[in-house]
Amino acid sequence: MTPDTLLYAIAAVLVMVGLVGIVLPALPGIPLVFIGMLLAAWVGGFQQIGAVTLVVLGLLTLLSLAVDFWAAAIGARRVGASRMALAGAVIGTLAGVFFAPIGLFVGPFAGALAGELLHGRSVSASRLGHATRVGIGTWLGIAFGVALKLMLAIAMLGLFAWAWYH
Repeated sequence: MTPDTLLYAIAAVLVMVGLVGIVLPALPGIPLVFIGMLLAAWVGGFQQIGAVTLVVLGLLTLLSLAVDFWAAAIGARRVGASRMALAGAVIGTLAGVFFAPIGLFVGPFAGALAGELLHGRSVSASRLGHATRVGIGTWLGIAFGVALKLMLAIAMLGLFAWAWYH
C-alpha cells in the first residue's frame, strides 16, 4: 500500500465517521467530513480540488456549526424552554447514544422534559403539559438541525465529487 493510498483511506474514513457524526452528537460530523475532504485534496496536490472549492466547503462547514446551535435553540425557544430543559436535552442526547437507535430519538425529548420539570420544582398537570411541549419542541428542533446538516453534507459531497471529476 502506498502512502497516498493510506492517506486517501484515512480521508474516506474521516468522511464516513463525519457522516455518522451528523446524527450522533458526540462526534463533530461536518467538520470531520471537511477534514477528510481537505486531506484528500492535499494528497492529490490540490490538482482536482482548488482554493475556491475548499473555501466553499469551509463556509458550508461553518454554516453547519451555526445550524447546530440555531435549530435546537429555536425549537426550544418557540415552546418556552428553560436553560435546564436545554441542558437536559444535551444530556439526554448524549445518554441516548448508548441506547441507539431508539435512545437517539427518546434521549433529547426525555432530557428536555426532565430538565423542564426540574426547573419548575413542582409537578402538576399543567406543568407536565408544558414540560411535554418543551420536550417535543426541543426534539423537533434537534431533528430539524440533523436534517439541515444532512442536506449540507450531501451538498458538500456533491461539490467535492463535481470538482474532483470535472
